[in-house]
Amino acid sequence: MSIIDKLMRIHTLSILLFLYSPIAIVVLSSFNECREFSSFKFTTKWYESLIQNSTIWKAFNNSLSVAMLCALISVVLGFLSAYGLLRTNTIFKSSIESILYIPIIIPEITEALSLLLFYNFLSFPLGFFSVLIGHIAFSISFVFVVSKARLAGFDKSLEEASMTLGANQIQTFIKITLPLSAPGIAASALLAFTLSWDDFIKTVFTTGPGFQTIPLVIWSQSARGGVSPELNALTSLMLIISITLSYLYVKMMRK
Repeated sequence: MSIIDKLMRIHTLSILLFLYSPIAIVVLSSFNECREFSSFKFTTKWYESLIQNSTIWKAFNNSLSVAMLCALISVVLGFLSAYGLLRTNTIFKSSIESILYIPIIIPEITEALSLLLFYNFLSFPLGFFSVLIGHIAFSISFVFVVSKARLAGFDKSLEEASMTLGANQIQTFIKITLPLSAPGIAASALLAFTLSWDDFIKTVFTTGPGFQTIPLVIWSQSARGGVSPELNALTSLMLIISITLSYLYVKMMRK
């Protein structure tokens, strides 16, 4: 092994340690009976305390409800947008596509502030629906990108053969297009769910009194009393859910 290869390995390991050491510390701290990391004694009491915390459960239900609805609505709108744009020829095609890319390109805090100003202009009440709309507005673009990539590699001759055999456009869409696009649709749904599940910036700008999601609870508790072992346990659970969803997303995209 050459010196360059050794240096590259050391460089790669250093990056991995830099990225994952904080995560490992959080997870280990969630199982530590002592509040200080200098001494370690295994316990699960912080997770037991977490289960009994009604504030956490309420925030969990809020996060789950918003993320599931966001994934469902974003997939429907994003997939149909990608399908319609690929199947139609219009001079505005590139312009529409550019508009759909805007939420991905602009800073998230800019979009969050824009949503807040828009809600204030309409006198729209802040709470569950304001957060949901904000998450959907952001997630549609990601669903569009994934769906467009899937549909672009789709064999159009299968749709043509279906219509040649007597099926109309709607029947072809339901029986041919949707089943063949299922992996892409599932991947899009997982991506939209993940983006909504751990979103903080748009949520903190668009939420109202009494409505908190898990990221907001983590932020408020850490800002108020520092990082507690119970908060480490909650963060560890968030990590497990996010990593699992990311793994499923990658598997779906490979199909």
